[in-house]
Amino acid sequence: MAKTNKKQRLGRGLSALLNNDSIQSAKDDGAKEVVGNIIEIPVDAIIANPHQPRTQFDENALNELANSIKQLGVIQPITVRKNKAGKFDLISGERRLRAAKLAGLENIPAYVRLANDREMLEMALVENIQREDLDAIEIALSFQAMIDQLNLTQEQMSERVGKKRSTITNYLRLLKLDPIIQTGIRDGFISMGHGRALINIEDPKIQLEFYEKIIKDHLSVRQTEDLVKKFREGKILEIKPKKKELPEDVKSFENQLKEKFGKKLKISMNDNGKGKITIPFNSLNDLEQLKNLLQ
Repeated sequence: MAKTNKKQRLGRGLSALLNNDSIQSAKDDGAKEVVGNIIEIPVDAIIANPHQPRTQFDENALNELANSIKQLGVIQPITVRKNKAGKFDLISGERRLRAAKLAGLENIPAYVRLANDREMLEMALVENIQREDLDAIEIALSFQAMIDQLNLTQEQMSERVGKKRSTITNYLRLLKLDPIIQTGIRDGFISMGHGRALINIEDPKIQLEFYEKIIKDHLSVRQTEDLVKKFREGKILEIKPKKKELPEDVKSFENQLKEKFGKKLKISMNDNGKGKITIPFNSLNDLEQLKNLLQ
């Protein structure tokens, strides 16, 4: 770090407490002097959290954070748990830790917590759920992990994370979507709102057809909801891609040709600019007239 606050230095008294294996719980003697302190910890003494709900870290964003850390240091301390091996388990702040390593830091400021494995997992999950940069699927997976690993009900999760139970239910329902659609939400091709609309279609194959149409035709959430509603009511039986409009200059040229060769003339063109001009005729007389026009 560029600057180190004296309060963040690992003094002899605090060092002795941290090396005291009898302090493993917040109820143990001396725990109050450990918990809440910000200390400098060697980055190689920190063990990554195996319960980390976040699975994707943007490389460019990490490099930007690393450059910032080189200039200003780590502004927000990470949170760790002291373990019995004399090292520290990371509870939260993996992105900051990764960036600190990229920046070449040997030490990083950290809050020290004392917690058992269940508390550690819960703290990591709850903190990550509160982050603004998590995508909807990552949040849903975090909620599911709380259910599977902590045996919490949705009501209990609601109390811990400060979100309505209906909100939690909506996130969890996203995990019922086809994996391809879940990936689409994570990568930003469609929104959570699109995903919530697609959940109402039970057939995964048809889900994917709707998903492809949303992307191809740039459908809004409202348009998707209306389309799904019509499908469920039987008003539409299949999903057809919206007809792609020709560029204005091509459409103008098409109108010029129609005036000369007939209204049924048609120009079709793909996204790469390749296409064809179709001039239908109904009889040999029509064909002869076309020949004369082309000469």
